Amino acid sequence: MRAAVLSDYGEPLEIEDVPSPSAAEDGVVIETEACGICRSDWHGWQGDWGWIGAQPPEGQILGHEPAGTVVEVGTDVETVSVGDRIAVPFNIADGTCHCCLTDHSNICENVRPLGFAESVQGAFAEQVHVPSADFNAVALPEGVSSVDMAGLGCRFMTAFHALAHRADLEAGDWVAVHGCGGVGLSAVHIADALGAHVVAVDIKADKLETATELGATETVNVGDVDTVAREIQAITDGGADVSIDALGIAETAQNSVQCLRRLGQHIQIGLTSEEEQGVVPLTTDLMVMKEIEFIGSFGMQPPRYDEILRMVQSGKLDPSRVVSETVGLEDVSDKLAAMTNYETAGIPVINEF
Repeated sequence: MRAAVLSDYGEPLEIEDVPSPSAAEDGVVIETEACGICRSDWHGWQGDWGWIGAQPPEGQILGHEPAGTVVEVGTDVETVSVGDRIAVPFNIADGTCHCCLTDHSNICENVRPLGFAESVQGAFAEQVHVPSADFNAVALPEGVSSVDMAGLGCRFMTAFHALAHRADLEAGDWVAVHGCGGVGLSAVHIADALGAHVVAVDIKADKLETATELGATETVNVGDVDTVAREIQAITDGGADVSIDALGIAETAQNSVQCLRRLGQHIQIGLTSEEEQGVVPLTTDLMVMKEIEFIGSFGMQPPRYDEILRMVQSGKLDPSRVVSETVGLEDVSDKLAAMTNYETAGIPVINEF
């Protein structure tokens, strides 16, 4: 099968013919119909995340937002059949640890990040293997497009979990979203669907225009204001109730914390790059005096995907609105390179392999 393989950090991926995967006893193989190109793939392509044990080895097939059709099923799999259309979460869980058994499978004690570990090769390929398929395979509803659902594997469901499960969000609250890439725009759309007022923050005017189309009440262009936090406090009459760092650099994390009102909640979604290596200085005295919560949010549990899918079927959510373009496998390297200067919009999706 054809696959885009990481040969050297920061260099174009090699399009190679590699052996097709075979289904393990607990796994399935899917024919990849769509796979998002995510900023997390950019981090892996750059050789980041060694500090959290998630640096992909050279020779790895990247890609962690797949949707497709099952073509092979392992002997122990009970709930998935050949011909089923599924999406796959990036944080592959074993389904058996304490976290999995207590509805926290997104932080499985034995989690394997799809496309970042040698044992779970990614989906920039014609086929991809899904371990522990009874737990990790998410059935797609009839009639939905695999392209539209590709973001469910990472960005869309990550934003949903942050807002619907981790934050104490109520209708009418103000939500600030710092960084309007794929996960940030997903957060804007989801926060609007949940009844919040949204302030979208970015350095690119076109991304802020898209955020407005997706439901942002107000926007802040970082280049047009002296202080992002003060601008948001003025817009929201005192500060946001919930604020999300959807990028993962020191500036966005700090702005997110500082723009909150008393008792506000900061949600950290974005993971950091080489410059921060996971360490960001924060205004802790301000957090103490305002009783601000700092909350991490990582992925989403597969058993809860039906919450998203019900909202999709009812028309309250439309992940396709965050998909910006479809490309071929040969275009992946160009899209990754464009992410270096934040030149991609929304979620680019591979649909030609």
